[in-house]
Amino acid sequence: PVMSCRWLVCVVCSIGAQSFNLPELYWQSTKHSWSQSYPVLPLRSLRPFFDLKGTIVLHSERERERMASKCGLCGPGYSSPLAAMKGPREEIVYLPCIYRNTEVNKPDYLATVDVDPKSPTYSQVIHRLPMPNLNDELHHSGWNTCSSCYGNPSKSRDRLILPALISSRIYVVDVGSEPRAPRLHKTVEPTDLFWKCGLANPHTSHCLPSGEVMISSIGNPSGNGKGGFALLDAETFEVKGNWEQEGEAAEFGYDFWYQPRHNVMLSTEWGAPKALAYGFKLDDIAAGLYGHSLHVWDWTERTRIQTIDLGQDGNIPLEIRFLHDPDAAEGLVGCALNSCVFRFYKTKKGDWAAEKVISVPSKRVEGWVLPEIPGLITDILISLDDRFLYFSNWLHGDIRQYDITDIRNPKLVGQVFIGGSILKGGPVKVLEDKELDSQPEPRIVKGTWIYGGPQMIQLSLDGKRLYVTTSLYSGWDKQFYPDLVKKGSAMLQVDVDSDKGGLTVNENFLVDFGKEPEGPALAHEIRYPGGDCSSDIWL
Repeated sequence: PVMSCRWLVCVVCSIGAQSFNLPELYWQSTKHSWSQSYPVLPLRSLRPFFDLKGTIVLHSERERERMASKCGLCGPGYSSPLAAMKGPREEIVYLPCIYRNTEVNKPDYLATVDVDPKSPTYSQVIHRLPMPNLNDELHHSGWNTCSSCYGNPSKSRDRLILPALISSRIYVVDVGSEPRAPRLHKTVEPTDLFWKCGLANPHTSHCLPSGEVMISSIGNPSGNGKGGFALLDAETFEVKGNWEQEGEAAEFGYDFWYQPRHNVMLSTEWGAPKALAYGFKLDDIAAGLYGHSLHVWDWTERTRIQTIDLGQDGNIPLEIRFLHDPDAAEGLVGCALNSCVFRFYKTKKGDWAAEKVISVPSKRVEGWVLPEIPGLITDILISLDDRFLYFSNWLHGDIRQYDITDIRNPKLVGQVFIGGSILKGGPVKVLEDKELDSQPEPRIVKGTWIYGGPQMIQLSLDGKRLYVTTSLYSGWDKQFYPDLVKKGSAMLQVDVDSDKGGLTVNENFLVDFGKEPEGPALAHEIRYPGGDCSSDIWL
């Protein structure tokens, strides 16, 4: 029975097939009379909110809806992944454009692109916000707040967080005042990360239900690997310090995703900044300068409780995605070097494990730097309904769509080639291919040759459109696709069959960053103003 009270401390046990496997639970009710308003509260309807002290504050689904209706507009994002799929169609997107390692000695900038097919500026850059410094290497981006704060009307998704991978600055961009013409709000200087956190080279940023912004690092100020996390105040954007407890940082860092209902966060590994800054060397793998592990963290205690070694097939695990269902205790991670996807999952014992579920075979070639070309999986996404996995093979040049209804046995249902290193008529000749009968044709859209290969991808909320850019990271672009650096990257749109599967390039959409006013630029990660399937986490 649920009693009418202000505070209730309870132990949660199994209810039918549902259970909360959490060590400690504090339930903070609202001022409402729970016995009158909510006589029955099924366990699966509870939504946990963790503060940084480990307290879990719970609201029922009905209470969240009630809060939203009372405030009228509710908080940022959406109440659930399925609710997000019913959100409005994207009209503009933001993406960083990079000049480091190119012939253009200008600052990186944030581009705003019109993606509304009814607009007269459709498929065009409509605004450019240059950063105040050179050679930052803008890379990924995140938000000051997102769906993890849904139901809190005091929160507004109006600041885009732009970590700079090489300079270690963090730019905060005001996208709320004028969404089609963002402006710089604040610059967090690298010394704040260095001195307050002992971290450098910030990468992924996620908003937290506590109101802070959390940013992963890949290194320390000396250029060595270090997988730690910095916390920023979401109002002032001051660096508050480390998220992880002292001494808990991993050897390498990159991406991360948290799942509060299981009191867990998982993080991945790229490599030491001083090894990857200007290009890739295979010898650095043997020298231990790149990672091959997943790290499991206790979300409330902020400690690293397990490391999962993925072995050789798991070298350079990059993007990690839990299933969007906040009850899910599993997800997928893409491992770049040997082009494998691993499923990670919670075991019956309560610890975590991983198993390989997809392997893209390398192609035996001549005319390339090595006798075999790996696919090089560099970005992965899961649709908001958890039905489809998408990933890019940057070197092979294809984007793939897998049905993951049976997540242990993904089924390939869509594939499309956008550039790559094995094009017909190019310098590389494929001698043995376990998948294709012939080398793919070059990709030409609106009369423009597409250089590089598909890299960053972003899926529309309804799952029907996939946007893609072709630059990975300027140091590696210059090494593997020198023409891309000279002539600029591109942004394309792929139409998705979200029913049976299938991918088709939209021949009417192209943003050619080779024609930018200051010179050819390298465009990277794509963000929607209202959130997307790689920025938002549900509780």
